[in-house]
Amino acid sequence: MKNQKKLQAVLFDVDGTLADTEQDGHRVAFNAAFQQFNLDWNWDIDLYGKLLEITGGKERIRYFMENFVPSELNKNDLTNWIASLHKAKTKYFESLMETGNIPLRPGVARLIQELRQKKIKFAIATTTTMENVTSLLKSTLGEESIDWFDVIGAGDIVPSKKPAPDIYHWVLNQLDLPAQQCIAIEDSENGLKSARAALLPTLITVSGYTHQQRFDEAVAVLSDLGEPSKPLTQIQGVTITQGWVDYEILNNLINH
Repeated sequence: MKNQKKLQAVLFDVDGTLADTEQDGHRVAFNAAFQQFNLDWNWDIDLYGKLLEITGGKERIRYFMENFVPSELNKNDLTNWIASLHKAKTKYFESLMETGNIPLRPGVARLIQELRQKKIKFAIATTTTMENVTSLLKSTLGEESIDWFDVIGAGDIVPSKKPAPDIYHWVLNQLDLPAQQCIAIEDSENGLKSARAALLPTLITVSGYTHQQRFDEAVAVLSDLGEPSKPLTQIQGVTITQGWVDYEILNNLINH
C-alpha cells in the first residue's frame, strides 16, 4: 500500500468559490463605476459571463475596450485611467459587501471552522484585490477572520494572473509546503489550470458562470461543499462518500 499523504493546507480561491460574487457583486459594481465615469457601457449577465474568461478586473476592462469600444483606447495614459476606473469599481463592490447581501457558499464557513479547530493551515490564492477579499471576509465571517488565514495572496502581488500558476507558487512559498500536501478549491477552468500548473490537487465547486466549463484535471467536481442538512451533488471525479466536504474528505482526495 502506498504511503498516505497528510493534508497540510487548503488553498481557497475567492470569487465564485467562497461566495458567488460575480453576477450580483462585481458585475453590478463595474456598471456603477461606468456610470460614475459617464460611460454608456453596460455589462449584462451574458456579456459578463464571457468577460470572465479574462482574469483580473483591470485586464477585463482593457479586453472589453479592445474588443467592443476600440475608439476609447486613445485616452491619455490609458493604464492609469483603467486603474482609476477599477478603483472606483472596487469601492462600489466594498459597499455591496458591507450590506451583507452576498453570503458565503454552502459549506465554506463550516469547513473553515473545522480547519481552525484541527489547526490545519488555510490560505487564499486569488486574482481579486486585497480590498475585495477583506470586504467579503469581514461581511461574512467577521472582523477578525482576516487573521485566521495563514497566507492571503491577492491582486497584483504576482506579475501574471490565473491561468498562470504564479499566485499559487507564491502562496505555497509563503506556506513553505509542497503542493502535493495541499489542495486547492476553485470554481473555474482558469482557476483549475492555475492550480494544476502549480501541481496542486484541485477540487472544483462549480458556480453559476462556470458549471459548463471543462474540469478534466480536477480530483472531483461538486455542486458546492455541502452541508449535513443540504447535501452536495457530485458531478464528476473521485466519489464523495457523504453529503458534505470535511477535512477527512479533502485528505482522501489528495491521496488519489
